[in-house]
Amino acid sequence: MTRVLVLNGPNLSRLGTREPDVYGATTYDELVGICTAEGAALGLEVEVRQTDDEAELVHWLHEAADTSTPVVLNPAAFTHYSYAVRDAIALRTAPLVEVHLSNPAAREEFRHTSVVAAVATGTIAGFGVDSYRLALRALAAS
Repeated sequence: MTRVLVLNGPNLSRLGTREPDVYGATTYDELVGICTAEGAALGLEVEVRQTDDEAELVHWLHEAADTSTPVVLNPAAFTHYSYAVRDAIALRTAPLVEVHLSNPAAREEFRHTSVVAAVATGTIAGFGVDSYRLALRALAAS
């Protein structure tokens, strides 16, 4: 069974209460359940993690690179400015799919630029929690 890390950046632990008109009503715990269930249905062993700490996220990306583990990554605010996260993704040795619940291109202008997109395998955005499902399906098919 292929192991997949689903990594989430800052404020995603606040899902369900943080701007539900933008991010939906699904809680973080529900997102974890959705990802693990979708993964199991696809024959993937999914581990979901969340951090508000940039250094911890970089460490997890190094771990994934060192073990050739595919990643679904919602870098959240780090998307727009974290060259440390970008450089850690560039070290990847397996597919990495960048995901976003909302569509950053349809939001504030500062969200229009992703410094990580160029080093990700692909990006899925704007489909709420289905963005994660679609990313897991893409990894299962790769």
